[in-house]
Amino acid sequence: MRRRNKFRDHKLEARLFRSRAVFAFICIVFLAGLLVLNIYCLQVTQHEYYQTRSNSNRIKIIPVPPTRGLIYDRNGIILAENVPVFSLELVPEKIENISETIEKLRGIIDISQEQEERFKKNLKRARRFSSIPLLDNLNEEQVARFSVNRYKYPGVDVIATLKRHYPYADILTHSLGYVARLNQSDLNRLITAGKDHNYKATRNIGKIGIERYYEDVLHGKVGYQEVEVNSRGRVIRTLKYVPPVSGQDITLNIDVKLQSYIHKLLGGRKGAAVVVDPHDNGVLAMVSSPSYDPNAFVGGISNHDYKALLTNRNRPLINRATLGTYSPGSTIKPFIAVAALKERSITPRTKVRSVGAWRVPNSSTRAFRDWLKWGHGNVDVTQSIEQSVNTFFYQIAYDMGIDSLSNWMMMFGFGESTGIDIFEETSANMPTRAWKRNRFNKPWYIGDTIPIGIGQGYWTATPIQIANATSILVNNGRKKPLQLLDSLSNQNDSTKNKLAESPPIQGVPSNYWELARYGMYLVNHGKNGTSRTVFRNALYKSAGKSGTSQVFGLAENEEYDADNTPEHLRDLALFTGFAPYEEPEIVVTVILENAGGGSFNSAPIVKKIFDQVLIK
Repeated sequence: MRRRNKFRDHKLEARLFRSRAVFAFICIVFLAGLLVLNIYCLQVTQHEYYQTRSNSNRIKIIPVPPTRGLIYDRNGIILAENVPVFSLELVPEKIENISETIEKLRGIIDISQEQEERFKKNLKRARRFSSIPLLDNLNEEQVARFSVNRYKYPGVDVIATLKRHYPYADILTHSLGYVARLNQSDLNRLITAGKDHNYKATRNIGKIGIERYYEDVLHGKVGYQEVEVNSRGRVIRTLKYVPPVSGQDITLNIDVKLQSYIHKLLGGRKGAAVVVDPHDNGVLAMVSSPSYDPNAFVGGISNHDYKALLTNRNRPLINRATLGTYSPGSTIKPFIAVAALKERSITPRTKVRSVGAWRVPNSSTRAFRDWLKWGHGNVDVTQSIEQSVNTFFYQIAYDMGIDSLSNWMMMFGFGESTGIDIFEETSANMPTRAWKRNRFNKPWYIGDTIPIGIGQGYWTATPIQIANATSILVNNGRKKPLQLLDSLSNQNDSTKNKLAESPPIQGVPSNYWELARYGMYLVNHGKNGTSRTVFRNALYKSAGKSGTSQVFGLAENEEYDADNTPEHLRDLALFTGFAPYEEPEIVVTVILENAGGGSFNSAPIVKKIFDQVLIK
């Protein structure tokens, strides 16, 4: 077999090698150029973008909550404070299985199902890297148990925080209010107001009362720290720290000793009491009874306890002083007297013969009765206030008419909120023709007007409105805003709370105001005064007006029998007054639900409050 010889072309191979080498070199140069270009883009063109991304992995911004401002009474006694507590908290970002971790924690610390559910609810709203409390108020034993086993639970730690505490418990609840956990409704409100950035590290927010009304003042300004972390999320060092600004402290007009005294006087009975300084309308006490302990809400009240409050037939959650609406009864007779005198429906010398009942002239409708069935005889305006003569004020209501009556009583603050510095207030109802048309689609009748003259019918008012109207009377028509707040303070200075007065009731001669006040003086010290027995031995002179508001109507010849009437149908007892008579220092309004007559039930409480303030 013949072998074939091969001959190699070295020149061709050399050319082929060179061409391949050139191509490879061009590729290398091209790829190197792309690499350099990419490096340039990373290091120069997009340096800030990638630097930020790098820092976001390495640097964390941790918000630092501000310390909430404290609340004091007028004498410097602390009413709301911040106390240190320990809580067990979890950081979701550092925990692989949260449910499994919680189950393991149950082996060393008791965790209820409700606490776990609350934690998971908060987990849905929180950021993954934020710390979320599972248990609050850990005791020393619980802290010790966890500390020994801490290494077993990465992402879980015991954190020392400040918790709001109310040392006077249920005595001040409806005035102070309370703070509680931020919920979605709170967050939505903050977002709408553009304030959510200031609550990044905050867990609680004012819910009601002073705590909510002055939330912006008390909360302060959030701070932050910029920290560097390693790949495991542990803090290596702090790069920057901007301290939070603490909330301002506030001082109230409230006298907590007086508040506590009145709270004890009411003794859990359904009712309310308001004490006002007529010089500036500062609220010295505002008690609603029964009440509840606000501390239960701070850490999160249990469903069982909250349901018990909601279903309590005595309704402790309601602030009766500002939200309780009642027929004001005869407490309004001095205010109507001023209006009638100014409108010339009566004069200081006008006398009406009271025979125990009054009928609309030229009408066969049922009679409107007086509380004294045989009547009071011939009485003038001061005697009618002294003896609380219904027939005198029936005649006034008839002569003035609903339009004039409503207009005048609105000048005294009825039918509108007083503007007191809490959000929980109702305007109640000062009836008008338009109101009845809108409410019942019926016209206003003369029979609707007559009971308005004695604070009955469609007229409702709150205790705070009656106290405000009494202060207006004491001040000859001047209208000063009711205020719980006295002053704001921080580390550097204190700012007194000053609000502009509303336009006064003008054009009323001073002697008309004095006649109404003198009628109230006779209530307490006149020979026929409805409350003379209560104030007989007082060491000072005072003025007042009782009121008894019916819960249900009586037939024309039917008598009211408190002893045989179920408690929930018994009359409401009201009393408003001021003392001393010549130079008033306080105005007091008290209402007791289902207690009976105001002279026998509310007046003694008012007298004791006068004694507490005036007798040193």
